[in-house]
Amino acid sequence: MLAGRDDVIDYPAVIKKYLWLVQKDQNCVLSPDSDGLLCGLFVSHYLNWKIRGFYDGKIMVLEKGFNPKDCIFLDMEVFRKGVRSVGQHMVMFNKDRLPTNWKNFDDCVSINNIRGHDGYHDFRLKYPFGTIHFLIGVLGTKQKIDIPKSAIAPLLFTDGTWMNLLGYTENSLSWLKYLRADEEGTPLNEVFLNKHYSLHELMLTMNDFLRERDAISIPRERGDRVTITLRGGEGTPHNLVIEEENFYLLNEDAKKRAERFLRLLSRLTGWKYEEKSWSWNRWQLSQFTKGDFVGAKIRLSNRTFDEFIAKNPLSFAMTSTQNIEYTLEGPDKML
Repeated sequence: MLAGRDDVIDYPAVIKKYLWLVQKDQNCVLSPDSDGLLCGLFVSHYLNWKIRGFYDGKIMVLEKGFNPKDCIFLDMEVFRKGVRSVGQHMVMFNKDRLPTNWKNFDDCVSINNIRGHDGYHDFRLKYPFGTIHFLIGVLGTKQKIDIPKSAIAPLLFTDGTWMNLLGYTENSLSWLKYLRADEEGTPLNEVFLNKHYSLHELMLTMNDFLRERDAISIPRERGDRVTITLRGGEGTPHNLVIEEENFYLLNEDAKKRAERFLRLLSRLTGWKYEEKSWSWNRWQLSQFTKGDFVGAKIRLSNRTFDEFIAKNPLSFAMTSTQNIEYTLEGPDKML
């Protein structure tokens, strides 16, 4: 655990262990939802990172000439030594009996792991916010991060943060303290303890943001994500067009919708969207196998978790006390 006094995060210790979190001019791969897109805007704006592709648990698209070890995966935990990643999902099942290959997460910054929360003892206490909030907290200890009033809506929208604050209030307050969001002058204080809105004003502001998101949406594709496979599908590539030399690009309509949402986020946050920092073509495509414990009729336990980890999953997340959603390599490998 990297906590300081009274169970609060020790940001300098996190940065010391994972110095690449605050280093400039890195390459990254994003989850293709609003949290991943906010993370991409944030690191490209403040650290000049370049977005080289996306990974949604079924497929990965990565710009030609780059290897996963060249990149930092944002908003996901990659279970591979040497592959850097940052995520907010519950991945540790029982901290009292870690698998022998748990060092696969040595290069992964997982906020639940940092606090020492596992699914067996602490599932109800899991992190209730987005990866973007953790990144803001980390970088906010190194440089000034501006959070304008207009940024509150997208930052509370992502990953259901707004609903978690109201639905899981006690746990949310615990995490706000842990993240030091209750400390005056921090960027997370501006996000969560802002004095800009009454509750009713915030409701109206959130509604306005949702209506702008809906205006970008089309059937089966919400406007707040880059859709590269369809939900509920088998991982068949979607919105991807093959170009020369068997590389892929995002089709023009999907790219326009993605950029429209990114420009909306950019306008509200002040984090500039620059197309030159984002890869939309010349993608190498890798397909993987997605599964879950409930679908496979596996009861989650110490034994079944150990058996699962022995399969060397690529990434996974505990989504309930009885379910893990996971990705296995095959037909392609990540490395």
